[in-house]
Amino acid sequence: MLHEMEVAGLALDPSNNTPILVLKSLDGEQTLPIWIGLLEAASIAMALQNVEFSRPMTHDLFKNFVDTLEISVARVEVVDLQESTFFARIYFNAESGAFSLDARPSDAIAIALRTKSPIFAEEAVITKSTAAGPAVAEDDSEEGKKWAEYLEKLNPDDFGKYKM
Repeated sequence: MLHEMEVAGLALDPSNNTPILVLKSLDGEQTLPIWIGLLEAASIAMALQNVEFSRPMTHDLFKNFVDTLEISVARVEVVDLQESTFFARIYFNAESGAFSLDARPSDAIAIALRTKSPIFAEEAVITKSTAAGPAVAEDDSEEGKKWAEYLEKLNPDDFGKYKM
């Protein structure tokens, strides 16, 4: 069974500063925390704050590409959880027919936010996530630590100050 979800927010796991994307069912009964990468968290935060840059970022470029080809994003689904890894699919509608692509949930949701497409999660994924506990992919590199520090201090008001 699919549950329609919305982005409830982004948080940092206090134990390792890993970003967590929190999805909440529209009926408010279930939540799905997904540990994601730092860059994907920044992209989702920008979409949530409706930040626009003078040059397209990666997920914006993808949206522009599908718009140019007159393809629409029908929906995004978080479809599986295996060994602490979440899987998603992006469903498209095109003149030639419907199709879907495998995607990381963070990328799929960043695209769904930009295309105003619905987000769904399989009930089995929500159940597995609750039973499995957090899936953590910490980046201990210097670059990862810098991004974690940057995201911790990030203020949505700062987005409008810079041109890319």
